[in-house]
Amino acid sequence: MTVGVLLPVAIPFVAAVVTLIARERHARLITYLAAGSTGLATAWIVPQVVAGAAPSVRLLPLVPGLDLALRVDGLGMTFGMLAAGLWVITSVYCAGYAEATRLTNQKRFFASFAGSVGAAIGVAFSGNLLTFLLFYETLTLCTYPLVAHNENRESIASGRRYLLYALSGGLAVTVATAWSWSLAGTLDFTEGGFLAGKASEPVLTVLFALFLGGCGVKAAIMPVHAWLPAAMVAPTPVSALLHAVAVVKAGVFGCLRVLGFVFGPEALEGSMAPMVLAALCGTTIVVGSVLAVAQDHIKRRLAYSTIVHLSYIVLGGALMTPLSMTGSIVHMVNHGLAKITLFFCAGSIYAAAHVDKVSELGGLGRRMPWTFGAMTVASLGLMGVPGLCGFVGKLLLGRGALEAGQWVYLAIMLGGSVFTAAYLLPILKNAYFEGPATAKSGEAPAAMVAPIVA
Repeated sequence: MTVGVLLPVAIPFVAAVVTLIARERHARLITYLAAGSTGLATAWIVPQVVAGAAPSVRLLPLVPGLDLALRVDGLGMTFGMLAAGLWVITSVYCAGYAEATRLTNQKRFFASFAGSVGAAIGVAFSGNLLTFLLFYETLTLCTYPLVAHNENRESIASGRRYLLYALSGGLAVTVATAWSWSLAGTLDFTEGGFLAGKASEPVLTVLFALFLGGCGVKAAIMPVHAWLPAAMVAPTPVSALLHAVAVVKAGVFGCLRVLGFVFGPEALEGSMAPMVLAALCGTTIVVGSVLAVAQDHIKRRLAYSTIVHLSYIVLGGALMTPLSMTGSIVHMVNHGLAKITLFFCAGSIYAAAHVDKVSELGGLGRRMPWTFGAMTVASLGLMGVPGLCGFVGKLLLGRGALEAGQWVYLAIMLGGSVFTAAYLLPILKNAYFEGPATAKSGEAPAAMVAPIVA
């Protein structure tokens, strides 16, 4: 059981090191093997968690009551399986994208990608705050080279902005972690939280601001969201990693973990802190939706869409009802599946037709039926159309808002779905119903299209 818990975290890091040592032509093969092995190792743990067990391992005892530890519960398993499963699909897409766009520095690219996935799974499987913090910061360091991969002025500036935001958020989490240790004498994640009764309400409020502000950076909650649209200068597989697999999902996962397993309802009873967080999320949904509609660049439009839907997830956690928390977890998975599809489609469009703006899509839907067919399904799912992936999560979130007596957030969620249609349907309209395609192109390479329709 010890090895079983460790493997999904260790395999990607080993693959990253091997990729850097090996010849560049072997980078893709190493990625395929590592992604497949990680997916299988993660899936092997699922039956144990479903049966009610929580497989765990203590990695490095530091002082009594404080160590590095992995522990897999239902919440961690959900995020870990999402990251591992999407890496399998992304590895195939990355190979096709690298060939179609003649991607440079592939060893560094694939090594950083593997390290990022390993860090994301480490975040998911962390048994306490110290381990979470270690992998959370490792994720920042592994993804920075990917954001700045193109090494031009714009990508380097975006990488620096991302690093500044992410490290600042990490510093806030570090301070909050040390403070929590001094108050509670433990950092182990405990269902219902471990801070109840350990400090006065003002102290808990400051801790709440540090934890949720720090995790809120990666979750791109306004006003600490600006790094995410700027990071769209990175290669499309990196955008998919940022939005669906690792970075932002680590942020929202951190918010949910802290709300439910560090504070808990008892510690926050009577506090206005969760409602302030909910208000920030509601504002992010509204403002982010308006900004998404205004974007002509496809990836920037999708970036603001991500900002909006991440706040759906955190909002469910802030409402702190059973239905809203369940809705957050379900929507975290559904958004990951839909958003990675949309970014893969955006990358395929660029690889095949060198088009990256909504206004330039005229007629491409007829030339790229597989790509735009998948984009249509993913867009409708993100809108919450019944029968598709996004519906159940949004339904649970809406019912959770009613359960909490927060009608205003139900209205914001419904309005957000209308806005989702307002910024995604024009992409499809231009592709299917506008004039002839601006470029004579067909589908992207099969290695890029296959993961989209899988």
